[in-house]
Amino acid sequence: MNTTENMTEQNTAATPAFDIVIVGAGSGGISAASSLLKRNRGFRIALIDPATEHYYQPGWTMVGGGIFDAKTTRRQMQDLIPSDASWIKQAVKGFKPSENEVVLDDGSSVAYKHLIVAPGLILDWDGIDGLKESLGKNGVTSNYSYDHAPYTWDLVTSLKKGKALFTQPPMPIKCAGAPQKALYLSCDNWLRHKVLKDIDVDFMNAGGVLFGVSEYVPALQSYIDRYGVNVNYFHNLEAVDGKEKMAHFKIISGEKEGEQVVKPFDMIHVCPPQRAPDFVANSELAGPGGWLEVDQFSLRHTRFDNVWGLGDVMNTPNAKTMAAVRKQVPVVAENIVAALKGESLRAGYDGYGSCPLTVERGKIVLAEFGYGGKLIPTFPKWALEGTQPTKAAWMLKKDILPGIYWNAMLKGREWMAGPADLDKLRA
Repeated sequence: MNTTENMTEQNTAATPAFDIVIVGAGSGGISAASSLLKRNRGFRIALIDPATEHYYQPGWTMVGGGIFDAKTTRRQMQDLIPSDASWIKQAVKGFKPSENEVVLDDGSSVAYKHLIVAPGLILDWDGIDGLKESLGKNGVTSNYSYDHAPYTWDLVTSLKKGKALFTQPPMPIKCAGAPQKALYLSCDNWLRHKVLKDIDVDFMNAGGVLFGVSEYVPALQSYIDRYGVNVNYFHNLEAVDGKEKMAHFKIISGEKEGEQVVKPFDMIHVCPPQRAPDFVANSELAGPGGWLEVDQFSLRHTRFDNVWGLGDVMNTPNAKTMAAVRKQVPVVAENIVAALKGESLRAGYDGYGSCPLTVERGKIVLAEFGYGGKLIPTFPKWALEGTQPTKAAWMLKKDILPGIYWNAMLKGREWMAGPADLDKLRA
């Protein structure tokens, strides 16, 4: 492992320290480094990230449902970063795209020929009054946190009667189905233990639909009905009072827009609002809303030809999921290789994202779709009916996808993840 603490001596625009600098060593960053090195072992690549641990975040819903142990979703960063890449263990302060430099927290800069921006997004726990102070106690939990996902299961198994709330903030958020996954797995457990009849369950959704792709709604609605869940649309969580066990919502659309609603709870599962990191949102690279501004098909920045995006930080209108990143990585890798050779870009991203909706223990609705909500199933209908709950999809999520993540995706193995034809996508 080549670990670099300070690269200031190599910072000259004339001789970039690296061919490719990658900001963020999450799913996209590590996968992109591995993918590029598979294509050319001679690339000089740097990953910039101060974190020492790496998480398989799609597993946290399963932790909150009592299926995975949280420890299985965490590994040491040093064991995952490719040995041929340099790891700069610092935070990023900003960008100088006109000078081809990334500015680090200590004031130094790292020069590049091409830049991949893949820092993910920020979970804004401070965006809800009282949430940060209440989280992890007084019945307040979230599967969006490694530290608190186990507490979700503790609450589910201990609750025998009372009021349970599950919240979803305005889009965009990572894995838009995750708030519902927590809801369904919790209700399934209460149903199996014959206590659901004594628990009043509310789904407080800031949006106006159960799921953004209509083909999956009937199956999901059938589980809402089975569990007797009260769905409240356009209700946005604004404050949590853990000690008093009260949640404060604001209706953000419709006839009652602006009205305040207060709900008591014995348990509340919160999905926090989410935004782009400040060092992206406040930079020249940002577009509306602070998200990284890229072409949705090539994933190249709209104004800087040697800047690329990956993952949750982008403004692309796709689902922010690990499955989306898996499809995006080969697109960026192939296009960077082409750009370095002076060739035309040919690799395209069709917006593919996947959301395995865990509607009960042992069954999942595997939602797979691209831009515009177009269904893009990986498997034939006879093998895996994506609009209906199946045991096969559960096995895929539980037993197969974690291994694909650790042993294939992060290592640059791109099985069933080839890019689409860029020209055809633009046609």
